[in-house]
Amino acid sequence: MTPLLETKDLSRHFKVGAKLFSHQLLHAVDDVNLTINEREIVALVGESGSGKSTMARLLAQVYKPTTGQITFQGKDVSQLRGRKRQLQYRSDVPMVFQDPFASLNPVYKVSHGIKRGLKLHRPELDAAGRHEELLRVVAAVGLNPPEEIIERYPYELSGGQRQRIGFAQALAYRPKLILADEPVSMLDVSIRIGLLNVMAKLRDEEGVSILYITHDIASARYVSDRVMVMYGGHVVEAGPTETVLADPKHPYTQLLLSAVPDPRAPLAITTEAAKAEPPVVIDPKPGCRFRARCPIAIDQCAHVTPLLQPLDPQHKAACHVTAPGVTAAA
Repeated sequence: MTPLLETKDLSRHFKVGAKLFSHQLLHAVDDVNLTINEREIVALVGESGSGKSTMARLLAQVYKPTTGQITFQGKDVSQLRGRKRQLQYRSDVPMVFQDPFASLNPVYKVSHGIKRGLKLHRPELDAAGRHEELLRVVAAVGLNPPEEIIERYPYELSGGQRQRIGFAQALAYRPKLILADEPVSMLDVSIRIGLLNVMAKLRDEEGVSILYITHDIASARYVSDRVMVMYGGHVVEAGPTETVLADPKHPYTQLLLSAVPDPRAPLAITTEAAKAEPPVVIDPKPGCRFRARCPIAIDQCAHVTPLLQPLDPQHKAACHVTAPGVTAAA
């Protein structure tokens, strides 16, 4: 199967420091190889600062890669020239942002943003067609009755309803892939599952693929088909969701799973790995970036950067200690 979207050795570095000609570089994303197939939800999981949102902005063409390549439907995205082709790519790969309260213009009714997007991205529709499509996408994300919802102002909607409007705006473009950057992180726990169900519905009924960016590994398990775990700008583990989370090989993935709240479990003592500082990503030296927090690090971890290696046909991990058939805790 040809991937819908694929990255090859994708990296993004930022200059840091007060000096104009500073040579210090922050390695936000380093050598990431990612694939997303049609009708698939891929979860990109990691703590704050791991490079997840930078990846989303690279795929949305907000940032240009320092090195590497992004291909969409077999075509190099960097080679798209002209406003028409770039606009088509943004129609095919729209983004849903984290903050539902800042995503909508408070001056206008919620219909304004969707209609404006339809006029820009789908010029073949007349006024009646745009109104019909407006009602369709609002109903598709579970907001009913749509005729009433579109007449409201953003302040009249809850956070969950606003975020559904964000997905409706993206759906109006007839997208092939939606980049969802932490779409449930600012919502109450009680209503998060409703939005996750909307994402699954868009995949199953609308045929839309989704890159779901989150730090919540439990929600990733609920909704995603595959999961990729990021740490310090690197992908450290990847594979089918149930395979990775049922038998995590990388120590960082195990740490993430241990942090999932369980009200029935006894209070656990905080581990040294959980208390350690984030990785150094400004001019990082070779070696595993998780080694300072890793309970099983060996000498090789301090000098050689581990590569993402297959443990079985679908499951991969970047760890010197991990080997096929052996857990990282062994």
